[in-house]
Order: sequence, then structure tokens, then C-alpha cells
Amino acid sequence: MSAVSDLKMIQNWDDSEIVSIDEALEVEDEIRSENSQKSKEEADSDISLAQKARIEKNRQRAKMLKEKKIISHPYAKVESSPVEKSIIKVQSTKFIDTGGGFLLEETDVLEQGAQGILKPTPGPIIKPDQPSCLECQEQFVDSYLFQTFDHPVCDSCRDPEDKHSLITKTDAKNEYLLKDCDLEKREPPLKFIVRKNPHNARWGDMKLYLHLQVEKRALEVWQSEEELRKEYERREEKRDKAKIKKYNKQVKALRMNVRSSMYDRTTKAAHVHEFGPDTYHEEEDNYTHTCKTCGYEETFEKM
Repeated sequence: MSAVSDLKMIQNWDDSEIVSIDEALEVEDEIRSENSQKSKEEADSDISLAQKARIEKNRQRAKMLKEKKIISHPYAKVESSPVEKSIIKVQSTKFIDTGGGFLLEETDVLEQGAQGILKPTPGPIIKPDQPSCLECQEQFVDSYLFQTFDHPVCDSCRDPEDKHSLITKTDAKNEYLLKDCDLEKREPPLKFIVRKNPHNARWGDMKLYLHLQVEKRALEVWQSEEELRKEYERREEKRDKAKIKKYNKQVKALRMNVRSSMYDRTTKAAHVHEFGPDTYHEEEDNYTHTCKTCGYEETFEKM
């Protein structure tokens, strides 16, 4: 506001009031200070609102990250969409072609994916529902065998070297003549743990079952130990016959290559008949002749 406008405003006051020029300048300075103070307060109010909006936005984002348990990382790699792999079915078992020269069983792939999911650790069992140990008949709160294999034996009675030893899936199938479906699909499916192969870390992981549960499942499949023993002997006999047959075949091939003079390759060649004179049969009106070498008799008609 200029001094002239202030003077005009002052002139509009009552005629009884006499205002000097110094007083008019003082009024102008007061008006300017009030305007500058108002503009400063408005600017302060705008900044505070922006800050409040930013604080609220950050709080909502932190709350969302906490709920979803996501930690944003500026250098995190973006996962590309998986490439569809061909599935090969061999004897009712599905395999996935990895494209690297080997096949993966579909169940193994699913198990590997499940291993990446963190499972909550079960808490201690409350007293009314506490199981009793099969060895000492006492109730227990927690047990490794019970949590891992659903076998109610407390940790103090556990014998990992003998009675409660573990067995690999391959040994279980070979010793007790079980199939994959007997271990994994027959109700109830047997529980197992996965461990790295101690012979070579690059090989596939091992599935370890509880030996007691595998023996019980074998009795369910074969009904008795006698039937299991008979089946085992029958398969051993069949395996021995196959070995003998293969050995004889290899020996025969070796004789043909090393001592060809003792093996007549022409004995199994195509035989050429040498027929004798023709014989006529008047009743049937046909002819026959017989080979001089093998005795083959051929019947024919003449036109």
C-alpha cells in the first residue's frame, strides 16, 4: 500500500481529527508489518501441512511393509517368469526336463519348493493332551520323534543308533521290497526328513524314514515276514538267472571273436533244399518230393 493511498484514507476520517504526515507514515509502517507477518504465518502453515502429509504417507507405507513382511532393497533382483519345461511320463511317474541334461521327478520339485517355506515350530503340548511314551509310559511335553515322525517316544528313551535308527528311501525299497506308493500314498503316508547326501554334496538329497515305521509298513504290504522272505528269494533267483544268461551270452560272443575256427558261422545260415525224384499220388492228384539233406517233404501240383 502506497503513502498516497494511505493519505487518501486518512482524509476520509472525521474532520474533527487532525493527522500529521508523520502519523500517516507510522500508520503505513504498521500496515506493512501486519501484512508481512500474515504472509509469514501462511507460509509456515503451508510447510507444516506438507510435512504432515509426508509423515502420514511414510507411516502408512511402513505399516504396509510390516504387515506383508516385505523389506524393500534397491539392489534386489527382479525374478523373471519361469520357463515352461516339458513333462515326461515314464511308468506312471512324471519327470520334468530341466534342459540341463537330466530329469527331475515332479514330487522332488514340489518338495524342494516346500522346503523354502518356513513352517512354524509347534509349541509344547498342553497337559490334558500330552501323549504317553511307548517305552517308559510317562507323559511328555515335547519330543523329536513325535514332532518329526509322529512316533510317541520321549527324548530320554530315544535310541538313534539301534531301535529308533533311520533308513534311506533306497534301502527301504531294496530291503523290504516296497514301492514309492507304499511309502508316500498308502494311508497314512510315512513322514521323513531330508538331508544332504554325505557321499557327495552334488547328488540329490536323501529321504530318511524311521526304521520301525518302515518295518510296520512292510508287514502291512506283505502280510507276514514269511511272505516277504519268499518274495525276496524269488526275486534273487530271477536276478541270478538273468546274470547267468547275460554271462553265457558274453562268453558266446567272446568265443566267436577269439576262436572263430571252433564256431561254424554257416550252421545257422539259410538252408537250401536238394529234393529227390517226384512221386505222384493218383488219389489226391498231386506230387511230393523230399529233401535229401533235412528230410523236408513238399507237396505240389503240376499243370
